[in-house]
Amino acid sequence: MQTSDTPGAHRPTSRDVARAAGVSQATVSLVLGDKWRGRVSERTAGLVRDAAAELGYRPNLAARNLRLGHTRTALLVVPALTNEFFARVYTGAATVAARHGFGVVLYPSPEGVGPAKDPFASARAALDGVIASSMASDALTAFRGTDLPLVMLDSDPADTDIAARVNLDIADGMRQVTDHLLALGHRRFLHLASAVPSWTFDVRAAALADTLRDADVRTVRAPLDVAGARAATEQALTAPGPRPTAIICDDDILAAGACKAARRLGLRVPEDVSVTGFDDLALATAVEPELTTVRLPAERIGEQGMAALLAVLTGEQPAPGDIPVTLVRRASSGPPPAS
Repeated sequence: MQTSDTPGAHRPTSRDVARAAGVSQATVSLVLGDKWRGRVSERTAGLVRDAAAELGYRPNLAARNLRLGHTRTALLVVPALTNEFFARVYTGAATVAARHGFGVVLYPSPEGVGPAKDPFASARAALDGVIASSMASDALTAFRGTDLPLVMLDSDPADTDIAARVNLDIADGMRQVTDHLLALGHRRFLHLASAVPSWTFDVRAAALADTLRDADVRTVRAPLDVAGARAATEQALTAPGPRPTAIICDDDILAAGACKAARRLGLRVPEDVSVTGFDDLALATAVEPELTTVRLPAERIGEQGMAALLAVLTGEQPAPGDIPVTLVRRASSGPPPAS
């Protein structure tokens, strides 16, 4: 019989215990850390202890020492710092961390998007936990299945293999955009969608499709850069058939490219075509006309991500609920042309 002490055997983790007991990893931490009384039921505590015993789970003492604050270091994994949004996420996380005597190590993907190499193949023991954007999820293989708590930002609620999540109400943001454009009278739309595969962009597409199910919607995908967005928009606006009167973009960078495409084609924004963004980056007020967009509180998601990690490390339940977002109406959206 192979046990967890057998060379090559899989050593059970707290995540395995949580899965076997049908509870969250935070609950496992509460029970095995003897902090469960008044927080979970005796029955649940018994299920956790039984699952731990059956799996032969023994807490990693080194990891436990880390969670008691011996390193007081969190890793923040983001796609890139060239995007202002993630720089602000870091600022929020670092601010909360500093109040609790923690530091935040930042790891952006070298290419800006897509898979990143394992930054700490042998140094995971120097971390208390990991906070990561869903857009950088390919960089997290090294951390899943370990005892390091993982807090995801803007990630799929169906993913249970994490300690906690902090989400923005992205779907509501897209509904606010589409409701705004419908109220202005638009019925023909171009969705300039991000070509980067990510749960957050899937949510935008689903919310847009649901709200505009009775409208004429065409979708084109573009890389997250101005040049790629401009080229994709030019092609879409010159395609056969009625021209869209509004372009809904997955983020402000794509929207800037869409505005450039419109100008190159001799179209006025918003008189001939309205353009909306998402994120409310500094870019949104640098372009002319200024962008109607959805303001995402980037610093707040960083703050709540760090707060959620600190809660997990102390055996507490992170605060529930999605972070609200706000539509900011500016000059890039208006009624459709009369013709």
